Amino acid sequence: MLKFLILFITTITLLLSNEAEEIIKKLDQNMRGESIYMKMSMEVKSMGHKRTIELENWSRGNEKSFVKITYPPKERGITFLSLDNQMWQYVPKIERVIKIPPSMMLQNWMGSDITNDDMVKQNSIIEDYAARILEKNGTKVTIELIPKDDAAVIWGKIITHIDTTTYTSSKDIFYDEEGEEVRVFLYHDIKKYGKYYIPTHWELRPTDKKDNYTKIELKEVKYDTEIPDKYFKKSALKRFSR
Repeated sequence: MLKFLILFITTITLLLSNEAEEIIKKLDQNMRGESIYMKMSMEVKSMGHKRTIELENWSRGNEKSFVKITYPPKERGITFLSLDNQMWQYVPKIERVIKIPPSMMLQNWMGSDITNDDMVKQNSIIEDYAARILEKNGTKVTIELIPKDDAAVIWGKIITHIDTTTYTSSKDIFYDEEGEEVRVFLYHDIKKYGKYYIPTHWELRPTDKKDNYTKIELKEVKYDTEIPDKYFKKSALKRFSR
């Protein structure tokens, strides 16, 4: 009887784990498609001050992304390239391409609450985390993501709340290695583009800085369009800065 009970529990655990991983894969595919172009506006509030940044982003697959800042004027033309977990930046004012070292991956990106690590590790959740279902309520599923033993990640765990009707997340909670909550991502206003669903308003709030936030609004989204290879070469940093 005991062996049967252990086998039953193990089987159920494996089934739930497989289901959780399938949900996360569908969520990821829904967010990026085969390729995606986005035009977005980002409002950042930090230390009582607000600023707006506008940008364009071209991404293909999990490991190729190119970003261009279009506003404000003093930062227009700054570009970023992410390839295979590495990141480069071009700054027009000094006409230099800078490789972002590992020691700077935890620094805030463009003064927001998003980190350089967030920009680079776009495929990290699928490859670096093991998923398990914590709760199911109809189409609403809560999943816990725990780093795999060999994963080089900064989060101790992530709790994500997903609607399996659209395979979109409504909230992600990030914890450090000590289990303390660090930040919360909230997602609103889901829209459908072809066969894909994506939240068009994102909000990131750091737990230890109650007055700070980063809000992102997607102005334009195009899935599965042909993005030329020239966007994913280091020469693109200066070439498309203009």
